[in-house]
Amino acid sequence: MPRRCPPVRLCLLLLFALTNGFASAAAARETPNVVIILVDDMGYGDPGCFNPQSKIPTPNIDELARDGMRFTDAHAPGPLCHLSRYGLMTGRFPFRAQPGKWSKQATIAAGRMTIASLARSVGYRTSMVGKWHLGFDESNGYENPLPGGPVDRGFDSYFGIRASTDIPPYFYIRGNKAVAPPTNQIAANNSEGWAPIQGAFWRAGGIAPGLELKDVLPKFTDEAISVIESHTVQNAAQKAAGQSEQPLFLYLAYPAPHTPWLPAPEFLGKSGASMYGDFAVMVDAMIGRVLTSLDKAGMSDDTLVIFSSDNGPVWYDEDTERFGHDSSGGLRGMKADAWEAGHRMPFVVRWPGRVKPASVSHQTISFTDCLATLAELYEVPLKAEDGPDSFSFLPVLRGEQSDDQPVRPSLVMQSGGGAMTVRVGDWKLIDQLGSGGFSEPRRVKPEPGAPAGQLFNLRDDLAETTDLFASQPDIVQRLQSELDRVVTAGRSRPERD
Repeated sequence: MPRRCPPVRLCLLLLFALTNGFASAAAARETPNVVIILVDDMGYGDPGCFNPQSKIPTPNIDELARDGMRFTDAHAPGPLCHLSRYGLMTGRFPFRAQPGKWSKQATIAAGRMTIASLARSVGYRTSMVGKWHLGFDESNGYENPLPGGPVDRGFDSYFGIRASTDIPPYFYIRGNKAVAPPTNQIAANNSEGWAPIQGAFWRAGGIAPGLELKDVLPKFTDEAISVIESHTVQNAAQKAAGQSEQPLFLYLAYPAPHTPWLPAPEFLGKSGASMYGDFAVMVDAMIGRVLTSLDKAGMSDDTLVIFSSDNGPVWYDEDTERFGHDSSGGLRGMKADAWEAGHRMPFVVRWPGRVKPASVSHQTISFTDCLATLAELYEVPLKAEDGPDSFSFLPVLRGEQSDDQPVRPSLVMQSGGGAMTVRVGDWKLIDQLGSGGFSEPRRVKPEPGAPAGQLFNLRDDLAETTDLFASQPDIVQRLQSELDRVVTAGRSRPERD
């Protein structure tokens, strides 16, 4: 027997209820503006909010911490620039990919979800400014389009550079094209009194006509502010036309205070850590300009700001002794290392009205966790292949998950020299001897019958001074099993949370 149509009035009531329900569901989804500010080679001990003894004034970063949540146990997915950025963008541990091939090819596979494509899928206007360092397909030369970069991986717009400002060729990219190809040449440069990879250091190579390395940092700040201002104009036009306004997703990747250290004249002598400290002061000032632009645009109250650094500093023990400033903040090692200073990063989240001001979390998190966190915020279920090493810390931001409820069961990463590291709770295992990175000794051949790795209890020994590998074989075995499991499984997040 065919179903009878309900009365017209009832149909209208049902239609209203359904559409109103959908509207309510859409309204319930939180889509604040999202601004991620990633600086380059800034140590855990540089911002004052993480190290009260810092000799580098960072009032703007400190203000973010006063207004938001400071994470004390946040980690880059790897202790080098390209490793860190791959994990942040994809929610996938970089040792599962080949981000080291960035100089020849795009390293994020087409079709892989990124934090940008995720945001765009729920209606965000997405923009990136700054250092990409994840490769373009450059085989056709710099006069032609450069596929595989930000605009092919989820961003509506991009202005930046392919890598660091000490790695040639040096040229700006807008969208997927060089603003001007690097047809000129620049000679190498070093600073007297510093290690070869410190100071005003850059390598020789091609450079675009008119590009000055000292101008890159302020130029990116100007561009980020322009993105924010343009966004408000576009939203005003949409509103006037009766259209819905779009939220903004902005990823601002500063290539500083990575070398070359090039503080502008007004920042000289503003720190107690020489030219590196002065350049870090300049970075903080640039961040302040961007935060001020959010204020002027009326966006601050509805913007989630994430601040961090991509890896540890290039700051040696002799630099700490010379200037009385510990860029690592008491942690062991430096950039590229498996030791904590290589990858434990300053990490701050400000979200007015959602994140409690001046709050602190001791949760162990990774940059890879940003993707799952944003996916939960947007109410987007992740497929098995999306963010396979990403765990949401949104409940932590909302004050709903305490430190005794871990966000992730473990944390695995590979150092710049190939050493594998695994964290489970307070315990940390490194599968070889030495730093695994830039610090000496980089790698030590184990003696016959002696420990072949390193084990530390970070709760009791955050500076990693006491190796417990020989005295805790059961813990070594347990952590090694977890490391093997995560590497072999191809993912650390369960396929169904």
